[in-house]
Amino acid sequence: MPSAQYTIVNLIVHKLLKIAHGDANIELRPGGIVNVTPTAQRVIDQLHKLYSERTGKGYGKFDSDENNFPMSRFVRQHFIDNSIDFSALTQLMMEHLKVRSNEEQLATGGHVLFAHVNNGATNFLLTAIVTDAIGAAITTGAMDFIDSTYLDISHFRFAGRINLTAWQSETEERYISFLKGSGDVSGYFKKFLGCNDVLNARRETQKLIEGLNKFAADQHLDPTARNSLLTQAHSYLNDLATNSTPLSLDALANNLWSNAPNELLAVLTHDSLELSDGFVPSKKEIEKLVKFRGASTHWKLEFDRDALRCEDVRYNEKNNTLILSNVPQALRNELLEEDGDG
Repeated sequence: MPSAQYTIVNLIVHKLLKIAHGDANIELRPGGIVNVTPTAQRVIDQLHKLYSERTGKGYGKFDSDENNFPMSRFVRQHFIDNSIDFSALTQLMMEHLKVRSNEEQLATGGHVLFAHVNNGATNFLLTAIVTDAIGAAITTGAMDFIDSTYLDISHFRFAGRINLTAWQSETEERYISFLKGSGDVSGYFKKFLGCNDVLNARRETQKLIEGLNKFAADQHLDPTARNSLLTQAHSYLNDLATNSTPLSLDALANNLWSNAPNELLAVLTHDSLELSDGFVPSKKEIEKLVKFRGASTHWKLEFDRDALRCEDVRYNEKNNTLILSNVPQALRNELLEEDGDG
């Protein structure tokens, strides 16, 4: 992501000190990072890009219970009331993160990055826990190998993002996203964000179908290849629905587009779609992958996608008419009788 695309409005780093089964403590930076160096810009740009591309995200909104989930109150105090500055906001967030991490015995610490960024149209508050890693470097002159500690940006495990613009304007029902991760450990981070992420399986399935159709269009698939992709998707998703198995976008992409799964993931994980992982597909909705339904004042019609391929159903775009072939004998007899009465 180009550095010019996202402007850093405020940036600060604190530290969460915790080992598994241990008590949490925090180290607070006294003030924000005033001088945003190219290095700081690169870190936030990379973090924001990697977060956008990650699968396994959940979406939701602030929980209405501000006593137990005070994040909305903290954010409102800074971004709406202007009663606290960004540094005070993040310190309140760190105190709450300490409480939540103590509730999860397996939680571990790291550097906690808080960034208020803007892309010209939208303001985001991005939060991520990033750990150090040990690498190797070669000294100048003597050319010896030495240990080098660096931020392991690409392997962050806990992160969340609040779309401040959508939250303030109340134009969207879901304006918080977070990494769901595997197991229960990441649950404490969702509670830290105060995110209510009740899933609507039907709506998520609709968005998934939207993403699959967009991918087929972007790939310029011919009708046969498009039909094959969507039919395969229906079969895979129907098995999940039958067995009440939650969807994994990674597994879906590897099943449907195994030669280049990241191409499909790029569409399904795009910010504009806000597609959650971990829901059980709706059987009723996935039928739309293989069936067409329609109705007018005087008729209702349902047919399989394959009917277009074998031309049992033909659509004339110019006249906006449907032509049905191979009419069943019983229906033919009824129509002939009706025609004869006329």
